[in-house]
Order: sequence, then structure tokens, then C-alpha cells
Amino acid sequence: MSGKVALLVLSLGLCLIMAVRARVDYNNRYASASHNYKDALTKSILFFEGQRSGKLPSTQRMRWRGDSALADGADQHVDLSGGYYDAGDNVKFGFPMAFTTTMLSWSVVEFGQYMGDDLQHAMDAVRWGTDYLLKATSQPGVIYVQVADPNMDHRCWERPEDMDTSRNVYKVDSQHPGSDVASETAAALAAASLVFESTDKSYSNLLLQTAMRVFDFADKYRGSYSDALSSEVCPFYCSYSGYRDELLWAAAWLQKATGNPSYVNYIQTNGPNLGADDGDNIFSWDEKHAGARVLLAKEFLVKNVKSLEDYRGHADSLICSLLPETSSSQYTPGGLLFKMSESNLQYVTSTSFLLFTYAQYLDISKQVVKCSNGVVTPTRIRTLAKRQVDYILGDNPLGMSYMVGYGTKFPQHIHHRGSSLPSVYHHPQKISCNDGFNLGLNGNGPNPNILVGAVVGGPDNNDQFRDDRNDYSHSEPATYINAPFVGALAALARYM
Repeated sequence: MSGKVALLVLSLGLCLIMAVRARVDYNNRYASASHNYKDALTKSILFFEGQRSGKLPSTQRMRWRGDSALADGADQHVDLSGGYYDAGDNVKFGFPMAFTTTMLSWSVVEFGQYMGDDLQHAMDAVRWGTDYLLKATSQPGVIYVQVADPNMDHRCWERPEDMDTSRNVYKVDSQHPGSDVASETAAALAAASLVFESTDKSYSNLLLQTAMRVFDFADKYRGSYSDALSSEVCPFYCSYSGYRDELLWAAAWLQKATGNPSYVNYIQTNGPNLGADDGDNIFSWDEKHAGARVLLAKEFLVKNVKSLEDYRGHADSLICSLLPETSSSQYTPGGLLFKMSESNLQYVTSTSFLLFTYAQYLDISKQVVKCSNGVVTPTRIRTLAKRQVDYILGDNPLGMSYMVGYGTKFPQHIHHRGSSLPSVYHHPQKISCNDGFNLGLNGNGPNPNILVGAVVGGPDNNDQFRDDRNDYSHSEPATYINAPFVGALAALARYM
């Protein structure tokens, strides 16, 4: 019996060794993979042209799109044309649009020097957002935060060029505050002011002056826009985390853009009450604490602003919490960071951007992160971020690129109205609401228009993905998925 037991133990041991080796080989194979990050970068920026609302310029490269929603705001005697549709619908949600603009701007600020010929296109994408946000904030004491009733919009499957659903306009003001959406708007304008600082000084100044005014409004009239506009913004873009994180985030951007010590004083005084030491490691259109910690950590690491030293510690803790060997973050069997079951890739792209950005700050200051289980170098942080980018671009168990138009295998049935219906240039006749459902959402064929560069919601926690238009939580692209991915790709493009 002892011989059989020994043989059994030996067999189990060999199986375990083989399993470990297989896992190591699997990880090494993906870790060593390389992609054309410049091509992916170009496509990630091009995507935003497919999301444009308003009068399209002569330089429009996404040629299957046409003009749309030219009269937005007319009922309220305000011009709200332009801006971006957030995802696969035809609503202009101000909250995620502002975050998208902030992240596009941060991508240019940190990694624009590596974008090459794509830099101008990235700046154009930022300006398309800021031009709209300036319109939305043109009246003092009022911020227009949404165009279109999402409930009505979602009952129709129409091309943007065919829209005939309600284009109601929604706003916040002193009687109906929205500190979250107002602060994010201020952050976007402040961040963008840095993008245009050297190329268009007057525009940069306009953005910054407006950002300061909007932030003062957000701070003075505190409240969540979800309370004032609950039926219009919930459950679509409810401010689930409240407005404290946005106030801190906006103050951080204004401090960076102005260098005014009053914003440092604001952060010192209000930071603890605004959740500055909140341990959550999610970064998204709704939750900004992680981004604010990294942004403020730079002021200490690179600019030696002593009063912000605590944020270096907060940012270090964020990095430690994202390591795969810790219990604070979940990864799929294929190595993808997994935060939420719906549109998980938005958290992957935003987190990857933070990792690349903080690694750069550490390099400049010649620092490392000290975690409870050892030292984490900037190189290791970048390796973790690169693994996430590579997964999205196709190094995953399905061999699927989750960026439309990149690679040979990518989603063909994305949840997107304009992409799923024939272009107005090939089918100029109006496609009605119900016909759109039959032809687009419920159609069997691949989308006739390729929304190049769009990153969809992504796979589930077991690395599985159904290429199905009706599965919007996994097959729908969004501007706030792509925006931080632009910076992450630019960070990698520098090494090509």
C-alpha cells in the first residue's frame, strides 16, 4: 500500500508541477506579446469622430457619419449643438462627456509627446468636447447637463441623423445643484486649458477662467445632480459616489492648471471631508478619488509641494491594492482586471492609464512603491498595465481584440445605433424607430459601418464574450472607455 500511496503522491506532484508550468507559460506568452500600439492609438482617437454630434467638419474621417442634432437647445434659446454621444445611443450626457474630455486632456498632457501625427487629432477630440462644454456653461449660475430624454431615446433604434425623439434639455442651478457634474465640467475645462496652453493661449485662458467660475458654483451650491434630476439621469448616469470626489478632483486640476496656492489650501482644508483617503481603487466617470490621488501625488513627487505629501502615500496604497497577488483586486483566469460585470473594460482602461502615469511620476522622481509584500518598481507597474492593454488588443483566451477594427478578430455586432444601421450616404431614406430595431438591434448580420477604434464593454469574469448587440453590458462601446485608453496606448507607443 505504501508504494501505491507514494506513486499517487508522485503523480499528483507531477500534475501540480505541469499545471504551474502551464500557467507560467501562459502568462509568459502573453507578457512577451507585442502589438502595434501606434496603430491602436490612431484607431482609438478616430473612434471619437464616430461619436460626434452636431455639424461635422470637412476634416471628418469617419465618413459614414453625417450631421445630427443641429437644433439641440433651441427650445431653451441656447446653442447646445455639438459634443459627443456617450455610447451606442443618441443622448448627450454631460457627466460622462466631461469625464471623457478630462481623460483625453490628461492623456495629451502626460503622453502627447509620444503621439506623433496623432497629437493633432487628439487635440481636436479634446476641443470637440470643450467647445460643447463652453456652450453648456455660457450662462452664469446655470449648467446644461443633458440633451434628450434617455427613456424616450432608448425606445427607438435610430441613426443620429434620423433622430425624431424628444431633445429635452436638462440643467442644474443654485436651486437644483449638481456639484458632481459641475465639478467634473470644471476639471475638464481646467485640464484642457493645459492642452492648448502653448498653441492657443486665448482659448486656453477662456477654458481656465470658465473652469474657475464653474468650480466656484459647484462648491458654493453643494448637492448631487442625481437628486435634482433623478428620473432623467438614473439609472443611466446616477452619481452613485456622490459629489465629494468630484470637488477634490476639480480642485486638483485647478491647482495643476493655475499653480494658485489657494487651491492647495482648499485641498488641505477640505480633503479629509471630501474622502481624500478613501481606499477605493475604482476609477471611473463616477468615482474620481483614485485619479485625484495620483494627480496630487505628482505635485509632491515632481514639484515638491510638501503639503501634499499624504497623497503620495494614498497613491502608493492604490498601486499596492492593484497587484494581482493581493486580495483587494480580482483578475480573470486570463489575467484581466475585473471590477464590475457591466462594461468592465472601462475600469481596465482607466486603471491602466493611472498605472502608466504614476510609473512615469516615479521615474521622474527616482522613487519606488513600498508595499507590505515588497518593493514595486516603475517597470513592474508598467508591466502590469501593459498586460491589461495587450489583453484588450487580443492577448486573451479567446484571441479576441476588443477594439473594433484592430487585429483580425474583433466584435462585429456592437451595440451601437449608427454602426448597426446603413449609413445615410448609402441609404438616404429615413429609417423609422421600429424599422431600426428590426434592421439594426435585432438583425443577424454584422454591423454595416465599422466604428473603428471603439473599445466595447468586454468579456465576463471567465474571459468569455458573446458578440451580441442585445448584450449591451459587454458589446457597447463608450467614450469614457476609450478616453483613458488613448493615454495608455501613447505611453506604450513611445517604445516603438
